[in-house]
Amino acid sequence: MTVVADAPLGGETTRMDYASYDVARHLLFIAHLGDSAVIVFDTHAQRVVTRILDVDDVHGVLVVPELDRVYATATGKNEVVAIDEGSLKIVARAPAGRYPDGMAYAPEVHKLYISDEHGATETVIDVRTNQPVATIPVGGEVGNTQYDPVSKHIFANVQTRRQLVEIDPISDTVVSRMDLPGAKGNHGLQILPEARLAFVACEDNHMLLVVDLVRRRVIQSFEVGDDPDVLAYDPGLGWVYVASESGTVSVFAVSQGTVKKRGEGPLGPNAHVVAVDPATHRAYFPLKNLGGRTALRVVAPLP
Repeated sequence: MTVVADAPLGGETTRMDYASYDVARHLLFIAHLGDSAVIVFDTHAQRVVTRILDVDDVHGVLVVPELDRVYATATGKNEVVAIDEGSLKIVARAPAGRYPDGMAYAPEVHKLYISDEHGATETVIDVRTNQPVATIPVGGEVGNTQYDPVSKHIFANVQTRRQLVEIDPISDTVVSRMDLPGAKGNHGLQILPEARLAFVACEDNHMLLVVDLVRRRVIQSFEVGDDPDVLAYDPGLGWVYVASESGTVSVFAVSQGTVKKRGEGPLGPNAHVVAVDPATHRAYFPLKNLGGRTALRVVAPLP
């Protein structure tokens, strides 16, 4: 990889969290947790468009282009905030359990699924009314949540049970539990739909587990940087990025159901968040403090 740019993000040198990318609008939405703001960054213009304030202790952020909406979890007020993608204004707020974190959207049922980390549940929001419609007990502390477009199910890490649970959005019930041998603090999650694989990042023992969603078991494991957090997938290259609190980023290549570590190294201080543009293959890493300022480190694969 080569560094293309270090673009200023503004605000205070405080913690960043999840990021989500809209390819069509070339807008990257970044949770600036420490500033309680959602940063909107134009990847073509290479600049911040605006900072959406009053999203208390924002952790998760998820853009849903077909709805022209961005959702953000305001953990400071235990709510989810809906933002209109056209006006970049907050249009709704809804209660979202205790310590809402990651999110996933199930389009067939128009529902948003929110990891209620301390409440040991998934909170379900109907995006047509912006109201909670269900609370799903999962039996333990919840890590990240992802939607699988093949099964049309929701998957979520249950960290304290070392399990990956599967939720049916029709019934809003847990329909299967997959034990994760070797997992400690299974928090980060990335689904590869076509490959029928799930990548699970374990923050307490610095491991990446590869789960076969058909055979429902762990098939590979790899050491990664200390405290791995956010994962991202570039389907064109078949690459999975694993970003860690230590600043180490690991890259894995997926081909014909086989996973190999392609490379690993220091990316930047606290580079624990990553988002990928599948059109350009550039990867984006928000950094809370790069030489005394916030920055978005943009990297690209070497030719």
